[in-house]
Amino acid sequence: MTATAELMDYADVVARFDPVLGLEVHVELSTATKMFCGCANVFGGEPNSRVCPTCLGLPGALPVVNGKAVESAIRIGLALNCQIAEWCRFARKNYFYPDMPKNFQTSQYDEPIAYDGYLDVVLEDGEIFRVGIERAHMEEDTGKSLHVGGATGRIHGAEHSLLDYNRAGVPLIEIVTKPIVGAGERAPEVARAYVTALRDLLRALDVSDVRMDQGSLRCDANVSLMPKGAEEFGTRSETKNVNSLRSVERAVRYEMCRQGAVLAAGGTVVQETRHFDEATGSTSSGRRKETAEDYRYFPEPDLVPIAPAREWVEQLRTTLPELPWERRRRAQEEWGLSDAELRDLVNAGALELVAETVEAGAAPGEARSWWVSYLAQQANVRGVELGDLEITPAQVARVIALVAEGTLTNKLARQVVDGVLDGEGEPDEVVEKRGLKVVSDDSALLAAIDEALAANADVAEKIRSGKVAAAGAIVGAVMKATKGQADAKRVRELVLERCGQG
Repeated sequence: MTATAELMDYADVVARFDPVLGLEVHVELSTATKMFCGCANVFGGEPNSRVCPTCLGLPGALPVVNGKAVESAIRIGLALNCQIAEWCRFARKNYFYPDMPKNFQTSQYDEPIAYDGYLDVVLEDGEIFRVGIERAHMEEDTGKSLHVGGATGRIHGAEHSLLDYNRAGVPLIEIVTKPIVGAGERAPEVARAYVTALRDLLRALDVSDVRMDQGSLRCDANVSLMPKGAEEFGTRSETKNVNSLRSVERAVRYEMCRQGAVLAAGGTVVQETRHFDEATGSTSSGRRKETAEDYRYFPEPDLVPIAPAREWVEQLRTTLPELPWERRRRAQEEWGLSDAELRDLVNAGALELVAETVEAGAAPGEARSWWVSYLAQQANVRGVELGDLEITPAQVARVIALVAEGTLTNKLARQVVDGVLDGEGEPDEVVEKRGLKVVSDDSALLAAIDEALAANADVAEKIRSGKVAAAGAIVGAVMKATKGQADAKRVRELVLERCGQG
C-alpha cells in the first residue's frame, strides 16, 4: 500500500475493529562516551570524526561495556516499575545495513536488564491508562545514511549514499510495551500520552536529552486491528522512527484507517515496516518485517554477562528523583490549580518550566502567566517548543523580580525577555544595554507631566474640575514621552497632585 491508500472513516474503524498497539521507544543515553568504546557521545560533528576501530567494527577490536550506561538502564527500569535482572547477557542481532559496520548490532534478546513493568499515563480528560512494559534492554545505535539526489531523501531515486558513523555505538535503551489493548477510539491519544509521559520521565531521570528532533528519542509504532469480539490479534505494521509527539498520534490514527480499509475490502494486511510522512500525515510501505528468528540472535562472545548486585540496585533506587506526575500533584496542591489549569500547563509543556521558575524565587501565578502567555507566543513565533526557547527559568524569575522591585514595568519586562531570547545576555545586562529601567525620579516625571498638561490644556482643565478619569490621557502622553519607562501608577498620582486632585 502507498501513501494514497484507501482510508476508512475513523468512526467506522473503531465501530468495527479493536486496535492493538505495541510501542518501541529508542532512547539515546547522554553518557560521555559510546556504549562499547571511548569515543565521544556528542550529537553532530564532522562526519566520521568520532569513530575508532571498535565502533567501526574493525578486525581485532574488542568492546568494553560503558558502566554509566548500565547504571542508566537500571534507573530507567526502576522508574518504570520493572524487575531488574540478577543476571543478563548481550546478544548479537545479525543483519546487514550499510550504516552498521559490524553487520550485527550488539543488543539484548531474551535476557534484558529490565522487564515486566508499567507506566501509568494521564489522558487529556484526566483518565489514567496503564501501559504495560515488556522490557527495557541495552543496545547500540547505528550510523546514519545520507541519500543524495532524488526528491524524498530516501534511498529510492537517490544518485548515491554517504555514511556517517559518528552515531554508531551510541548507547541506546529500547523500551518495549506489552500489547496495548482496550484503548478503543482513544488508541492514538494513548500512544501520544505514553510517549509524552516517557519523555518527561527520562528527562527527570537526567539520562537523555530526549530531543525527538535530533533522534535521541524516537518511536516505532506497531498497529494491528482485530474484528470486534475476536480474540486473536491481527497482522501488524510497524511505522519506524516517528520523531514527534504529534506524529505518533497521527501515525497510529492513519494506520488504523488504512488497515480498516484493507480488511473491509477483504484484503490482507502485510506485516511490514512503514515510513511516516510529516507533510501528509500518511505512511508508505518500507520492507517486509522480519521475525526474531531472522536475526539469528546468539550470545555476544566478547562481553561477559551483567550481574547487578542487589545492594547496588537498591542504592540506585534511592537516586530516583521526584517523578513528573508526583511533582504535578504537589504543584497542583501548592499553587491551587484546578484540574483543567493543570492539564493546560502539562499540554503546553510548561509545568516543569513554571516549577523551576518558582524554585528560582518567582511567585507561582507570575511564573505561570509568563510561560503560558508571552513566552508561549514567542515559542510559536520562533517555531520552537516552549522548552527550547533561549531563556532559562532562572532568567524568567529574575525578570519577574525586576518587575516586583519596580525596576521594570510589564511592558519593559517583555522587551528584556526579547533581549534575552535574542542572545543579548542576562536580564540585568539587557536592562543596562537597552536603557530600560523605569524612570523613578519624580522630578523627571513632573517635567514630562508639565509638558503633557501644557500640550493638553483642555484635558488639564477637566481634571482640575474633578473629572479625574481624564487623567488617563495625560498618563498616556507621559508614558509615550518616556518610551514606556515611567511607572504609570506613580505618574497618575503626580498628575492628580499637579491638578489639585491628589
